[in-house]
Amino acid sequence: MSSIMDDQQIAEIRRFNRAFARWLGLFDEHYSRTDYSPAESRLFYELAAAGHTNGANLARSMGVDPAYLSRMLQKFVSEGLVAVSPSISDRRRNQLALTPDGDRAAASVEAAANGAIADLVAPLSETERRELVSAMQTIARLVDAEQSGASIILRPHRIGDVAHVVARQSQLYAGEFGWDGSYEALAAEIGGKFLQHFDAATEGCWIAERDGKVIGSVFVVDAGQGVAQLRLLYVEPEARGLGVGKLLVDQVVRFARDKRYARIRLWTQASLVAARKLYAAAGFTLTESKPHHSFGKDLVGEYWELKL
Repeated sequence: MSSIMDDQQIAEIRRFNRAFARWLGLFDEHYSRTDYSPAESRLFYELAAAGHTNGANLARSMGVDPAYLSRMLQKFVSEGLVAVSPSISDRRRNQLALTPDGDRAAASVEAAANGAIADLVAPLSETERRELVSAMQTIARLVDAEQSGASIILRPHRIGDVAHVVARQSQLYAGEFGWDGSYEALAAEIGGKFLQHFDAATEGCWIAERDGKVIGSVFVVDAGQGVAQLRLLYVEPEARGLGVGKLLVDQVVRFARDKRYARIRLWTQASLVAARKLYAAAGFTLTESKPHHSFGKDLVGEYWELKL
């Protein structure tokens, strides 16, 4: 197969680039209706998708100059939209997360972006819209190196998976939140009981993989009296923002409905911002909240439930 492009192919790509640049210019005009620039809106998106992250990861994912990113972050911090806390694993970096005000601002920007897209494609017919989306998906698949050949699959657990999940989740929570070894003990106890008493008719574990690498997991166990309990949900940092957490939570909900559970219950911490957003988006509601000292930290434990 020849790797040399002919002049006509090059001309068509350049024509597309010009047309798409004009389209993006129209899209950017819609941001004048908000208080934020397109770059700041992208920053909102990346922070919301990651839950907790740091400046280096943000600069890499956004492809922007670190100094420019730093100025945007300083603005967000001064406006109370982003909270900064020291990183346990790397004292040279800080952990960043949206505050409740930041969540609300991000939601308003997301609504503005969705409205802008709706306005721009409004002149197209339904058939033309489907054609446009399909073409965009094809372009993204062919030119985005990160996504090429990187489909996400969910599979049942195999020998060694539970031990891997316990280790990775313990390492991540230690690195990101400073939790001590008592969390690993709890996760190992949960994993051990799951393996000892596993009943495929009422319980499950799903491992998320991308290019053969484990990037997340979730468990569901029978808690009795028609209650399914969601446990040990986690997503690897490099896979956050790809929709892995939503896939895992949705799988639990489908499974629980298929097995005719009355409700799903889970226990989490108020500091696990990204996970809480997933649960709320899936329809779970917060039923109980109380402070406690566990894993070497003062935490606020939360119970969430979803009626089926």
